[in-house]
Amino acid sequence: MDRTLREYAVGNLPLESGCIIEDCRVSACVHGRPSPERNNVVLVAASLGGDHRRLEFLIGPGRALDTRRYCVVATSALGNGLSSSPSNSRTQPGDSFPHFSLRDMVESQRRLLEHLGVERLFCVIGASMGGMQALQWAVSHPRHMDCIVALTPMARTSAWSKAVTLISRQLLLADPGWRGGHASAETWRAWAALLQIIAGRTPAAIAHDCSDDEIEALLDRELQAIRAAPPDPRDWIWQIRAYDDHDLGATPGCDGDTHTALQKIRVPTLVMAAPGDLMNPESGAQWASGHIADCVYREIPSRQGHQAASSLHAAEVSFMNAEIARFLHAHDTDPTPTG
Repeated sequence: MDRTLREYAVGNLPLESGCIIEDCRVSACVHGRPSPERNNVVLVAASLGGDHRRLEFLIGPGRALDTRRYCVVATSALGNGLSSSPSNSRTQPGDSFPHFSLRDMVESQRRLLEHLGVERLFCVIGASMGGMQALQWAVSHPRHMDCIVALTPMARTSAWSKAVTLISRQLLLADPGWRGGHASAETWRAWAALLQIIAGRTPAAIAHDCSDDEIEALLDRELQAIRAAPPDPRDWIWQIRAYDDHDLGATPGCDGDTHTALQKIRVPTLVMAAPGDLMNPESGAQWASGHIADCVYREIPSRQGHQAASSLHAAEVSFMNAEIARFLHAHDTDPTPTG
């Protein structure tokens, strides 16, 4: 297997809602090679609006997800514009694309692994919405992996987080071009100000990184990055509905109880979060970790808030690589390199 981004057809995907994503496709990049026993596969789940590159700072020789040891399947979630989404569906485009849940994302990934001939995972890992999917994997398929790593997750989406995404959604819905998959530069500028600066950072991070007259320049850089590869507003709107509605307690067999769902997680779990996270509040990660039987919680030493679990700063990257590598090594029963 190689690092080429590929699109895998997994057939019609029945959703929790009773609807179906027709001809569902999952985009993924495979790093490294599976062992003969196929017991070294790590699944990487993507964040809200993110893709298969979201955790590349953890992937590669000498990093936590060392490709000399692990076969890393880095996926793109439903609705991100690479896997099946409102923006790219041939038979269900735009508004006709069905709404989906995080559990539907997990099911699409399970089908991908089935397509790849992977029956069991060594680890599921993700950040933000990817971390929420990692927890969901362990609730929905508790015997399907050896361990999980959830960065900046929530077991259920907080009211604060829903308020942030509501504003982001309203910004896009107010733009007359959203139904056609477009939004103006002014709309994207406001969207970036909310998500990349206010919710994505902390007051301490902004104070440290910017003087008063540099905030506009920071926003200009964020807008430039968006305009280089603008997302489709419909994809974001569909993904945040799944993010907003998420609660592990809604998993079949949990009776709507988030605590009951967390108790179903029986595999060793590493949860990491940063203080001052204004997108996925750290308190949510702490609460979840306290209700998982075999869980280690590590605070990421950072002033960056939600963006601590990213590649922006070397200190955070080094810390996460070291902590995750240590955790994986402790639960790796066959540390023999694959090549």
